[in-house]
Amino acid sequence: MVNSERMTTFMNSFHCGNGEFLDKLRKQAILDNVPIIRQETENLLKVLLRLCEPKHILEVGTAIGYSALLMCDSMPEDAHITTIEKYEKRIPIAKENFEKASKKEKITLLEGDAKEILSKLTGEFEFVFMDAAKAQYLFYLPEITRLVPIGGILVSDNVLQDGEVIESRYLVERRNRTIHARMREYLYELTHTREWETSIIPIGDGMTISVRC
Repeated sequence: MVNSERMTTFMNSFHCGNGEFLDKLRKQAILDNVPIIRQETENLLKVLLRLCEPKHILEVGTAIGYSALLMCDSMPEDAHITTIEKYEKRIPIAKENFEKASKKEKITLLEGDAKEILSKLTGEFEFVFMDAAKAQYLFYLPEITRLVPIGGILVSDNVLQDGEVIESRYLVERRNRTIHARMREYLYELTHTREWETSIIPIGDGMTISVRC
């Protein structure tokens, strides 16, 4: 854990829930072992959306649609979310959840490889939420940089790998070494490029909040 279990429990004790539909969806996702945004992380995401009031939101990594629906409740009334998902088994579940939540008019789900889709997108997105395959973050960044205007926000989730990212690669399981190396590269790029101003936040599984410069 990035934060101690005791601290995380304390933080989550103040959580007020997200309404009946999303609360049930969270419980079901946990039962089904579907990776969704952590509870303590989602509170920060909601605050950022209220502060930024973006009209055009891009999400990389839809899964079952939980975080897209969460963002819907905190974004401006006239805002729209474009979300990308590759895993075929989860796409129909996400669509069904958007339908059940009466949010399908607010969300456009693009199916396929995120890198290919990002390269074809046009226009600007004032807010981007990155929550996809961690080993691919680095490869998505150039296109996201192109799509985000000056002053826009990029939020990247799961960047600290339960604290494993700070360890030597030789202490990381062999199967995780590629992700470990690429996430370190991603964090270095975000914090050293002139195009982004970035803060690494040790909440949940780690987040970065980056402002386009």
